[in-house]
Amino acid sequence: MANIDPGMAAMLDAYLFESSTLLEQLDEILLRTEEAATFTEDDINEIFRIMHTIKGSSAMMGFESLQQLSHKGEDMFFLIRENSIEDTSFIYDLVFRMSDLFKEEIDLIQGEEYNPTDFSDIIKQLEEGAERLAGKVSGAPEPVAAVAAPAAAVASAAVVDSDSITVIVHFEPGIEMENLRAFLLLNKIMEETEVSDSFPKDVDSDPSTAAEIANNGFRVTFKAEDRESVVKLLEVSLNIDNYEFIENPGDLAAANAAAVSPAVETPTAQSSAPTPAKSTAAVSPPPANAANAGAPHAAPAKQSIISVNLAKLDQLHDIVGEIITTESMVISNPELEGLQLESFHKAARDLRKLTDELQDTVMSIRMVPLSGPFSKMNRIVRDMKKALGKDVELIIEGESTEVDKSIVDNLNDPLMHLVRNCMDHGIETTSEERVALGKPEKAFIKLAAVNASGEVVITISDDGKGIDHDRVLDKAERLGLLMKPRGDYSEREAQNLITMPGFSTNEEVTEYSGRGVGMDVVKQNIEKCGGTILVESKIGAGTVFTIKIPLTLAIIDGMEIEVGGTIFTIPISMIRQSFKVTEDQIIRDTQRGEMIMIRGECYPIMRLHEKFNIMSEVTNFEDGILILVETENKSVCLFSDKLIGEQQVVVKPFPAYFSRYNIKGAGLSGCTIMGDGSIALIIDVTNLIEN
Repeated sequence: MANIDPGMAAMLDAYLFESSTLLEQLDEILLRTEEAATFTEDDINEIFRIMHTIKGSSAMMGFESLQQLSHKGEDMFFLIRENSIEDTSFIYDLVFRMSDLFKEEIDLIQGEEYNPTDFSDIIKQLEEGAERLAGKVSGAPEPVAAVAAPAAAVASAAVVDSDSITVIVHFEPGIEMENLRAFLLLNKIMEETEVSDSFPKDVDSDPSTAAEIANNGFRVTFKAEDRESVVKLLEVSLNIDNYEFIENPGDLAAANAAAVSPAVETPTAQSSAPTPAKSTAAVSPPPANAANAGAPHAAPAKQSIISVNLAKLDQLHDIVGEIITTESMVISNPELEGLQLESFHKAARDLRKLTDELQDTVMSIRMVPLSGPFSKMNRIVRDMKKALGKDVELIIEGESTEVDKSIVDNLNDPLMHLVRNCMDHGIETTSEERVALGKPEKAFIKLAAVNASGEVVITISDDGKGIDHDRVLDKAERLGLLMKPRGDYSEREAQNLITMPGFSTNEEVTEYSGRGVGMDVVKQNIEKCGGTILVESKIGAGTVFTIKIPLTLAIIDGMEIEVGGTIFTIPISMIRQSFKVTEDQIIRDTQRGEMIMIRGECYPIMRLHEKFNIMSEVTNFEDGILILVETENKSVCLFSDKLIGEQQVVVKPFPAYFSRYNIKGAGLSGCTIMGDGSIALIIDVTNLIEN
């Protein structure tokens, strides 16, 4: 982690989060405006605000190289904003590169050792970009003067408007870096209203203003009609001790005069109200009338939204899991069997209701929309379109679908590889080639997500060439990846060979493919999430990658079954039904084995005691029970000794030293602790059926 002032260490996480969020917003705006081939006034103002905020927060944290980098970007957009320059097409690659370098630097800051990067090359290019923009302005002032003071957007202090109101803000005593805190506050106020004056000036570049602000406060003049929104902003801002409003233009004029007079020691506005005392006592927000206009107001320490470190949420999640396990151990204690404990069972039901609510609340806190990883794909498509010369449109649907934060983090790489795979392998090389095949010139890649019975289904599809399964089998045969005779592979099985390690249909290694690691990484990362990936393709029509992942990983509703004295848990979301059968209902086929007909459909039967090599006395179908499970349009009936009942279980991963064995491939995804302290194995239905 970066070495920063100890007093600022607590703010580092907030800085990293805010900067990353702002850079994502910057990319989104740039992608949208590049597509539209124009900047709106709102776009320019928003980009300028992003650059301005990153510059100030980087300065506050002491990251001078990042401050300089964002400052140069701010200079360019100041020129665009002030001079309404229309021809800005050349700046996109430059600003995208600046954004990428900034993101890389943020990653370095989070590393074990951090050494600031030398950005002299990109800074020089940004300066040249600013000069080129200045050259497009007829009769423009000296470019350096124009970009040297972006604060010129704030009007002169001499302007006193009867429609304006002034607030004087005092920060908490001893907070330090008051000038940079004032700079960040000014940025926030400028988002809410039009600022006509602030004092002291140049708070972002003049550290000496910190003492002035500490002694006399920071003064901001803005439109009176926006007073309420500024009050709300001040109430939720950090490190503000108190604030007061000045509504009398005469008092403001006196304050301006006092601020520039060398004979006055304290250049603070002297209104009819007393000077605000540095108190932390809570005072009600100012009334709308002017009678109490000068009264000081202590900012309440409250926020409607807070940012929490994910590690704390993980810890809370683990504690909830332990509570559920302990609750199960108490309620299912064998010593309670046969006892008439009506009050105990009533309390147990109430406890279960509360733990369910607690679990739902913790889960909802961790749920985040897929819009984050989905929106990042726009940038990948944009860069590859330029590099490969392909005309492709990215269509996004269902980005508001929510999944667990830990799963979202694991989805970034798979989505990136799949989109790149569609761009490089799937889409035809030229528009002429597509037209000759009767397709539109512009290809599409579609990224969609939907909730389906406790799972999130994500599809990445294209209308490109599709996968030639014969070519896939040829390459797999040369690489020695075939696990059975070539003729035994179905078309779908052949297509899914592309997810095997080391496989690539590209004969030459390029910037985007050919190394045989992309699809392998996709499969591994998705399996880490407890999910699966399926490849479906048709030559000439395109390819569809279907990813199925659980909404959350740690706590599931399961059905406990017994097989030869061993307890297994099956996720209830996978179970269609359970039923008893007789021997005469069983169909025996010499090739497909034992099957049963249910509502006109024939399903294979898997004896779990044979699958897991467990000795069991229950081998006749009349003595056991069948459980119909389904996944990925495949179904099978599992034969077990008996059902024990439904139970909410906490999924525990197998110990690391088990990784040498292909346990997941055998059909087991983890384990859980039962109420009596014993361990139950959790069945991975998807892999059980696949293998």
